[in-house]
Amino acid sequence: MFATMGLVELPESHPLVRPGGTASAPLVRALRGDRPDRVPVWFMRQAGRSLPEYRRARDGVPMLDACLDPDLAAELTLQPVRRHGVDAAVLFSDIVIPLRLAGVDVDIVPGRGPVLARPVRTMADVRALPELPTDAFAPVARAAALAVAELGDVPLIGFAGAPFTLAAYLVEGGPSKDHLAARTLMLAEPETWRALVTRMADYSAAFLRAQVLAGASAVQLFDSWAGSLAPEVYRSRVRDASARALAGVADLVDPAGRGVPRIHFGLVCPGLLADLRDAGADAVGVDHRTPLDRAIELLGPDVPVQGNLDPAWLGAPEAPRLAATDRILAAGRKAAGHVFNLGHGVPPQTDPDVLTALVAHVHDWEAER
Repeated sequence: MFATMGLVELPESHPLVRPGGTASAPLVRALRGDRPDRVPVWFMRQAGRSLPEYRRARDGVPMLDACLDPDLAAELTLQPVRRHGVDAAVLFSDIVIPLRLAGVDVDIVPGRGPVLARPVRTMADVRALPELPTDAFAPVARAAALAVAELGDVPLIGFAGAPFTLAAYLVEGGPSKDHLAARTLMLAEPETWRALVTRMADYSAAFLRAQVLAGASAVQLFDSWAGSLAPEVYRSRVRDASARALAGVADLVDPAGRGVPRIHFGLVCPGLLADLRDAGADAVGVDHRTPLDRAIELLGPDVPVQGNLDPAWLGAPEAPRLAATDRILAAGRKAAGHVFNLGHGVPPQTDPDVLTALVAHVHDWEAER
């Protein structure tokens, strides 16, 4: 049946399919618009410098090397689940991994971020970007499979960078405060820009697909820099590419025809939330600058949401932090499903015990009502 419909059924061994897997996990249920007994919670950047065990494991290992060491990447993926009891692991990797695996000269410079040896600014530069080999993601798939084997009924989330964010790094040659060179290229050379974001969409789609086929039960597309764009520019120059990336896993389904849940997260103004949804997401991640109840109004009550505690609360006193958490949990009841998360990533200076206590508080919240 699925072959004639253009769909690909996940194998019986996949966690979303096999008995005792992740199909009934709170995270998967919430992302599919259901209401589990507790609100599921995970944290963006939950595997990282806030954990002493992470710092020990990564000591002396460059970031991208760690991402491409399957045993180490799997261990770093599992650490937050063991420590905090979160409802999902997120694969330890980086959004520039597809670039590295394609042969692009990119590195992550401590204290700065991804840096390209040679910016991409012309159509010739775009055409020179390598194709991804068919086996390029073998180390990523191995890391995901190793993690999934240990997670049992806890879902693994795969992720990729959105085409605009990847393209912005390529054009700028590294991090930028305003992405002026990228925005100039998209307006001054629209054909070059279209070719670039299409190539980035294909990189991200392949990255997402490799993670799902290796056992990921959900995926998230990160658009860290889309907030620098006016809504009409995002719609005309970016949204189609993000839709292309998310479509990379749209055909993968379980025997009942249910797809792999897709989360679309961006640091964006409220006016772009519906565009994140319309690019093909099943759930929308909301950053901390938009109140969750307002986001639900803009998205509609049928759209599951994720978020959105301000990471700054992690360094604040417990009582107001938990009060802010409760307000978000109450607002989340208005949506079809709610996954609790931060409005951005875990700051590296965060006390791990604060995260562990926050997970327990979220898990107990429904029972205490």
